[in-house]
Amino acid sequence: MSRKTQLRILGLSSAEIRGEAYVLILADADGGPRRIPVVLGRPEAQAIAMALEDMKTERPTTHDLFVSFAHAFGVQLTGMLITRFEDGVYYSELSFEDEDGERRVTMDSRTSDAIAIALRTGTPIYASEQVMETAGFVLPHPDDDEEDDEDEPEDDLTEEEERDYETEAPTRSTAKPENYTIDELERTLERLVKNEDYEEAAKINDILERKRRERE
Repeated sequence: MSRKTQLRILGLSSAEIRGEAYVLILADADGGPRRIPVVLGRPEAQAIAMALEDMKTERPTTHDLFVSFAHAFGVQLTGMLITRFEDGVYYSELSFEDEDGERRVTMDSRTSDAIAIALRTGTPIYASEQVMETAGFVLPHPDDDEEDDEDEPEDDLTEEEERDYETEAPTRSTAKPENYTIDELERTLERLVKNEDYEEAAKINDILERKRRERE
């Protein structure tokens, strides 16, 4: 059986750089450092948010109806897996079995729908190792930046010194991330994560990992 990682929902926030888009952050359920960002539209984000907050509506939503239908016919969801990540798209599947355990069926599903249904049934969310390695990014450890402290501007710098530092430091408008050094990429990644810009952080992490492999 292929290795898979159980995930937990770390947060759901709007992605300002994508207008009406939202970003769902999945994290290693065991406390590992890897994070998985999933970009969602407003309806998909709302469906997940309702499940997270246990909100009830007067009339059943599509996901609620699906769960009620399955229960009415003695079918239960036994697994939810994000199988792969290709060209910016996540692919997922849901596994079901009847109440006697005699029949098992696995169905392809949009990842947003799979997560929304899994949350409504209390089913654990898993991701394959391919997804973790391809789409995941790792938060920099605070100790990793100790050696770079001398390159960072001190809190007591004068305004003129801070302006000089900011002028010399690479920014999105003056330099391409591909031309950053590894230290600059690590600092950029940390800043993006602190600002909850997870979509851009994932892109920076890809560049960082590629540069690390090239250095090896």
